[in-house]
Amino acid sequence: MVEKGSPWRFRAGRRGRFSHLLPRSVAGQVFLLQVVVAALLIAATFVVLLVQSQHTATAEARDRSLDVAVAFRDAPGTAAAMQSADPTRVLQPSSEKMRRSAHVGYVVAFDPNGIRWSHPDPSRIGGHVTGSFGPALTGKPFQETFDSALGRAVDTTVAVFDAKGRVVGLISVGIYVKSVNEMVTHQLPAILAVAGGALLLAAAGAAAVSKRLRHQTHGLGSAEMTRMYEHHDAVLHSVREGVLIIDDRGVLTLANDEARRLLDLPRNAEQREVSDLGLTPDTTQLLVSGRTASDEVHANGDRLLAVNLRTVEGPGGPRGSVVTLRDTTELRELAGRAEVARSRLQLLYDAGTHIGTTLDVVRTAEELAAVAVPRFADFVTVELLDPVLRGEEPTGAAADMRRTAIAGIREDHPLYPVGEVLHFPPGSPAALGVDGGRAVLAADLSAPEGWIAVDQPRARAVLDYGIHSLVSAPLQARGVVLGSVDFWRKDKGPFEPEDLSVAEELAARAGVAIDNARRFTREHAMAVTLQRSLLPSALPTHSALEVAHRYLPAQPGVGGDWYDIIPLPGVRVALVVGDVVGHGLHAAATMGRLRTAVHNFSALDLSPDELLAHLDALVSRLDAEGDSDVDVSGATCLYAIYDPVTGRCTLARAGHPGPALVLPDGTVTYPEIPGSPPLGINEGLPVETTELTLPEGSRLVLFTDGLVDRRSRDIDVGLDVLRATLAGPGDPDPEATCQAVIDALLTDRPTDDVALLVARTRLMDPGRVADWDVPDDPTTVSRIRAEAARVVNGWGLADATYTAELIVSELVTNAIRYGSPPIRLRLLHDDDTLICEVADGSSTAPHVRQAASTDEGGRGLFIIARLAHRWGTRYTARGKVIWAEQPLGTEVPHSSLNGEALLDQWSDEDW
Repeated sequence: MVEKGSPWRFRAGRRGRFSHLLPRSVAGQVFLLQVVVAALLIAATFVVLLVQSQHTATAEARDRSLDVAVAFRDAPGTAAAMQSADPTRVLQPSSEKMRRSAHVGYVVAFDPNGIRWSHPDPSRIGGHVTGSFGPALTGKPFQETFDSALGRAVDTTVAVFDAKGRVVGLISVGIYVKSVNEMVTHQLPAILAVAGGALLLAAAGAAAVSKRLRHQTHGLGSAEMTRMYEHHDAVLHSVREGVLIIDDRGVLTLANDEARRLLDLPRNAEQREVSDLGLTPDTTQLLVSGRTASDEVHANGDRLLAVNLRTVEGPGGPRGSVVTLRDTTELRELAGRAEVARSRLQLLYDAGTHIGTTLDVVRTAEELAAVAVPRFADFVTVELLDPVLRGEEPTGAAADMRRTAIAGIREDHPLYPVGEVLHFPPGSPAALGVDGGRAVLAADLSAPEGWIAVDQPRARAVLDYGIHSLVSAPLQARGVVLGSVDFWRKDKGPFEPEDLSVAEELAARAGVAIDNARRFTREHAMAVTLQRSLLPSALPTHSALEVAHRYLPAQPGVGGDWYDIIPLPGVRVALVVGDVVGHGLHAAATMGRLRTAVHNFSALDLSPDELLAHLDALVSRLDAEGDSDVDVSGATCLYAIYDPVTGRCTLARAGHPGPALVLPDGTVTYPEIPGSPPLGINEGLPVETTELTLPEGSRLVLFTDGLVDRRSRDIDVGLDVLRATLAGPGDPDPEATCQAVIDALLTDRPTDDVALLVARTRLMDPGRVADWDVPDDPTTVSRIRAEAARVVNGWGLADATYTAELIVSELVTNAIRYGSPPIRLRLLHDDDTLICEVADGSSTAPHVRQAASTDEGGRGLFIIARLAHRWGTRYTARGKVIWAEQPLGTEVPHSSLNGEALLDQWSDEDW
């Protein structure tokens, strides 16, 4: 063994021989060599420092000349003096003052043509400067090094500009190189002193090293060291324990013959890092750890080695490790059993962490198959009952199952593929396992009385492939069978009875996870069905807009996002996008209630701000009623009304992101819409609106926050991506826009619901709009009626003229009688509707009442209701509008109405 403090070192050799120690004469030569090398290094360092000092000084000269030039250029009055009648009068004294104060060689001012205004030698004023200064006219400082009459100089030239950006003059500042060399010369004593001190330190260090070498040899010469080596070498290679010596760098410095045999070391193992010797990872980690170890067992090939490790310390601290090795192969069988038990425990632990990571039935089955290959089986197949895949409770017989997942060490197996419905006849391992509720072992599939006897069609192909052993375990939870899992072996040894407990444990854990996923699937399907029933199945077509939409439910489950298109009177249309915070049935049900409320409020023809105020009050009332454990005050809404006659769009929002607007030229903006708190927490504060005028062909993009805001991405980044996507070339239709947005922002399944609504605007043909200012005089009704008839005939609606006259007469007559000025009539010809609107300054709305047979009035609204498809009232900021829509193609026959008699008999008094 190696003694602590032995006066020798190890050196790599054929058998790990020791090197001879250096004698005293060699130590002296080493001392002289070290001194020479140190002197050479110091000389080289001196030269480098000298060159570096000159370079640094020159660089400082460039910087200083630039600073002086810029300071003189920016000094007050410099530009004005250059533009004066006599620039020299001001610039000569100021430049000389700057030269003396800054300690530079010269400061020269000259005009853009190179004629000097100032110079240290006054006799040279008025002459032309030498050298180039053209690059400085661009505005960038120009620096150069050149030979002048006073020696080599570093020069910086800068241009001076007037208020309009024109060059009015230039400033040139120079520093002579001889001044730079003087700076370096002043540094030489310090550099020489440092070099001398370094040489003395190197000599002292070499002397100390030489003395240390003599101390390590203890005065031994070559002969004594050779005899000592031979003694130690004989002892080291005769022992029957492996010996390794490893230095503090993890490098093997010595290995005896027994260590080479036990570890199968290569011949050139010495002086190589332990990590490069091909040892097992745990053995390598121990050998380089530097910790103390006693009889630790490590496997190396077919051997089990007991390893002892001790650190060897020197005067300066740890110097390495000494390792001894013993062959303990008799412990192999015990270690093998322990490894099997450990691997099984590790498999069950991994199954607990890898099975059931998602609430997806198929994915859970795939995780079960993947976790057992290849550690427990070569192939794993999972079959589930069809009701389980649909999320339903399994009932009835379990003889037929659908293959749901398969995993194996190879892809060319003969097992039935995923999706195949399999029938398990009585007596098969799967049927026996399902009936008994326990795993069934078929250790030899080729046995006549076993598996081959009950499943002939696939048995031969499986056996020919080499699969020879099977364990089938039922998948069950709460005593209900969900399916079956089969473990197959091809390259591994046959399954043993001890493997049944492992298979049952894997199946039990997977069964619970699959049942949880099944129940989630059922609840998710119910929520999706509810939400789909609450969302619009198809958006209505409208002449004012071309619309496309997308809805993507969240990965965890459905949520409360919704969208809608609501036709309004006067060919207007409302666009709605909303969001209820949360997921599940409650969010979907709340969304349905809010969507219904929006439809009802829209029927009242409210403005966006009024509608959101009513919706806010409704949400507050729902929360106060306490009919749910979850508040709905997290709901948001964006409501917009678009009028194709004027092209104006009025918008208001409550806690919801604003829309994106794409103009026909491709410009994308996010209009500023005043924000309000989410619904339910507004506390009666007014909601502000924004009115936009949209050119025809504009695209209005409404969305919920799930489109742009994600956990892995800030909302501003999402808005930038949306802007870039919408600003793409061309003018895509709304459907193409929807798809492009979804592809760009949702690369995977979203974690939050996403609702997207894209509407491209249209403007109504001005030729289909007619309006009149109606005087407050009943005698003008006939004239207005005649003009309206002429316009309707001009639109090619002769069949609708008679009915339109009656509606116009009733509405205009009653507005004159019971309304207040100003009164205005407007006719709109939509694709399949003729709309009559009469506006006046009164806020009193008409009411339908049942007129008695003796009443002279009260029948006008019955005439409107008889002639029009629908009618109503909407309020404006300065009155109201009574409107009536007349469907085209379903006109009331003239014979059924005696218009004059009808108009003379009925007149309204209840307005």
